[in-house]
Amino acid sequence: MNLQISVGCVPLTWGKWKREAPAEWPEERILREVAQAGFEGVSSGPREGKSALEVADFLGELGLKPAPGYLGGEFWKPESLQAGLERARRQAEFAQQVGVGELFVAPTGGDYRSRASGQTRRQLAGRVGPDDGLTNEEYATLAQTLNQIGRATLEFGVRLCLHNHVGQVIETREEVDRLMPMLGADTVFLGPDTGHLAWAGADVTQFFRDYAPRIKSVHLKEINPEVHRRGVEIGWDYPTFAQNGIFAELGEGATDFPRLFELLNEVNFRGWVLSETDVTQKTSALESATLSRHYLRSLGI
Repeated sequence: MNLQISVGCVPLTWGKWKREAPAEWPEERILREVAQAGFEGVSSGPREGKSALEVADFLGELGLKPAPGYLGGEFWKPESLQAGLERARRQAEFAQQVGVGELFVAPTGGDYRSRASGQTRRQLAGRVGPDDGLTNEEYATLAQTLNQIGRATLEFGVRLCLHNHVGQVIETREEVDRLMPMLGADTVFLGPDTGHLAWAGADVTQFFRDYAPRIKSVHLKEINPEVHRRGVEIGWDYPTFAQNGIFAELGEGATDFPRLFELLNEVNFRGWVLSETDVTQKTSALESATLSRHYLRSLGI
């Protein structure tokens, strides 16, 4: 393969340790461990009181580069548009100034209630049916809003990348398939999460096969298939899945990452892939991150 990509990290894994002993886990320590694990960059966005270049310099002193950030919101609600545009422009301006060309965007909605059961999307994690999601009108509003935000970020040369997420309103392959034709092909792109696709029941390889040309950045995540099977069978909610070990290190689940990278290579993918393990069962976040980075290196990434 001739992939020319950058490999970064979303440092959620350190959250557990930081909550347990906050004084011992300042941001600088976390970022140093991200670099120690072998990652090139870390997901980044604007910071209060610091310029974009100051953020980049701070990361550079720790051996890291800024990688694509994340924008979430209730974008299916008409009143979310103006605030969403303002936040997106700030994110995109930051990304432009630090040399990042993509921004993940995720419609949130953990508390969105199913019309069929009355349960929230977090309660229905991994078990979403056709009557559990957005209405036709909400899909139309979501698409209009994302198209406007995508045009706004492109003014800064930054591509908006739709991000799927379990426990939110764009979780399943079917929901992505319904939304994507409503989004401008040159306006909104894809930034899929491999683990959340698998958790939602999608064939991850087929998803990449079908959508590879639209994919401009990726969250690399893995799940434990046995935990997934058991949780869907019992009917766990999102926190219970997490507490029981749904997340796994890269290479320790069933996702065919070698084939995913082949598919990206076939469309001349250039950009960031970000490793992310929300909650690890390993002895430390550093061990978790190091294992995932070692696995990617074994693939030539």
